[in-house]
Amino acid sequence: MKGIKKSLAEEYLYLDFSHQIERCIFPLHTSVTLFLLSYCDCKIFKVYLVLKRESTDVSLLKNVLSQDVEVQIISKQELPPIVQNCCLPAVVERPDNFCRAGLAVVLRHIIQKSYEADPSKKEVLELLGFKKTCLKACAEVSQWTRLCELTIPLAIENFLKESSEQRPSIPAEILQLEKKLSEPVRVHNDDKLRRQKLRQQKAARVGPSGIKEKTKMKSKAQRQETSDVLDPLSKSLELEVAFSKLTVREEPAAPTREPAHIRKAKASDLPPLEHVFAEGLYFTLTDIVLLPCVHHFLLIICKKLSERLTEFPLLAAWYQRIQEVPRVKTAASQCGIQFCPLPELLTTSNEQHPDLNEDPGGEEQNDPSFIGGPRPTMTKLMEKGIEVMFSPHPCPTWTIDWNSLPAAVSPKEGKMSSDRALRKQQQLNNLVYVVTNQAKPGDRIVDFCSGGGHLGIMLAHMLPLCQVTLIENKELSLIRAKKRSDELGLSNIWFIQANMEYFTGMFNIGVALHACGVATDMVIEHCIQTRAAFVTCPCCYGFIQNTSKFNFPKSEQFKKTLSYKEHMILCRFADQTAVQLPPQRRLIGKQCMCLVDLDRARAAEERGYSVQVISMEPESCSPKNNMIVGVPI
Repeated sequence: MKGIKKSLAEEYLYLDFSHQIERCIFPLHTSVTLFLLSYCDCKIFKVYLVLKRESTDVSLLKNVLSQDVEVQIISKQELPPIVQNCCLPAVVERPDNFCRAGLAVVLRHIIQKSYEADPSKKEVLELLGFKKTCLKACAEVSQWTRLCELTIPLAIENFLKESSEQRPSIPAEILQLEKKLSEPVRVHNDDKLRRQKLRQQKAARVGPSGIKEKTKMKSKAQRQETSDVLDPLSKSLELEVAFSKLTVREEPAAPTREPAHIRKAKASDLPPLEHVFAEGLYFTLTDIVLLPCVHHFLLIICKKLSERLTEFPLLAAWYQRIQEVPRVKTAASQCGIQFCPLPELLTTSNEQHPDLNEDPGGEEQNDPSFIGGPRPTMTKLMEKGIEVMFSPHPCPTWTIDWNSLPAAVSPKEGKMSSDRALRKQQQLNNLVYVVTNQAKPGDRIVDFCSGGGHLGIMLAHMLPLCQVTLIENKELSLIRAKKRSDELGLSNIWFIQANMEYFTGMFNIGVALHACGVATDMVIEHCIQTRAAFVTCPCCYGFIQNTSKFNFPKSEQFKKTLSYKEHMILCRFADQTAVQLPPQRRLIGKQCMCLVDLDRARAAEERGYSVQVISMEPESCSPKNNMIVGVPI
């Protein structure tokens, strides 16, 4: 077939299988993945269902699996070693040292591979959305990715469990999704579309006779009659734009110039765009993720809580609209999803759902006792005996013998400038010294947020008796790291493209060079949970903020002294260490950096660690030149 590439390497897709309810496979991550495979008509993966329990009944599987997808059943013990260290779903390339794990990463990979196999499937690639960023942001930092990828599937699974025994309560995550669908849509050509909508609305208000139509109708018949009169002007612009992408059209009509009163309308006077699909106007991967989840939620609502269906008019409208997308019904039927008919919603709830996206800093924002600037905050800490204090560097003059190393190990082999490569070498000197002095033969070392693998590859080369794992969310960075590793012939290294919380393996030492914002705190937490040593170099202090997992300050000592807002002042000024800033300002920035990291260190000490905050040598190697080194006691 023209355009199809024959040389794609075979890949292995591993999916959890815990149980089956009617015609749906659980966990829902597995149903979502199988649905995408059917939608993309993708046959380039060998698919394995991994039994969570040996006693799982698989006899009914044939009723919910597409005939086009060949699936094998295996146990957890049969998984490749690298996959045993990850949450499923996961995809592995042969040889088994490169793994992609986690729902969003795996789904995005399936889309890309489907398009590579058949470039004529442009509609498949468009699932990744504008600039190909749909669900690309990590769930650890993106509330939207977290909602779609993690919390909604889990909430619906719990909802279904509840419904088998009692009247279930509506998941907060579904209320949040309904609220999200009510918010105005922002797209890249926002202004142009809103002007078209304004023109459409003005035309719709005037009938053929030029008389304005009444906006409030007394009956459904009147509404239908008016709709017929105004057709096609009354058709939703959003629907028209959304579905134009999903159908093959003739040559587009030449654009017409908008009337002057439309062109000159202020942006604030333009009508907002409304949701057609989950992320706005266009059908994306997010809709595919949500479909099995919302389908099973609405099934239970219709059966047991039908009186509450009116609370979800937007979700119900989305559910009916998505069935009109080409190939969705076919893919759904292949995966055992039989769409349920919904009654017409004559009324909608005006109930305001709670705002579930409020800043976790909440009450701190209006603290009347707050005084801005870093100096009052630093003085407050000094009065409690908390001062800027660095531990001595264990070996400030030690350096790797870079000239004796293979070229692929050195940062100079990359595309960075010679000055930046030298600074990168100096940074590596500091971390590698600490790690190599801690590591023992047989240890497992994890390089979190590994980027292009400068640190992880260096450690794998210098510690051939240790297993080194690189974990990174950005695919291209990890592919570059694997290429360098292959050039070196390293056999003690794994590559995992995933959010770090999808890595579940045991390890002895965790490292991270310039993990941004709260990513440093996630690395430290991951190490503490595993009782592993950690060597981290923080970065991007200005991005630190309260999350679903962390509240700042972290340590009891700092919490007793500083409010959240005061701690954020330290974080903002900690970013002011760039070389072009005045020396005094850089000094204050360095002091704020130290205090933020001392809070991290104290928090780890409270959980049974010995921790040091060390300034890297030379300090000029990076504006972010702190190291936090922790060892479990």
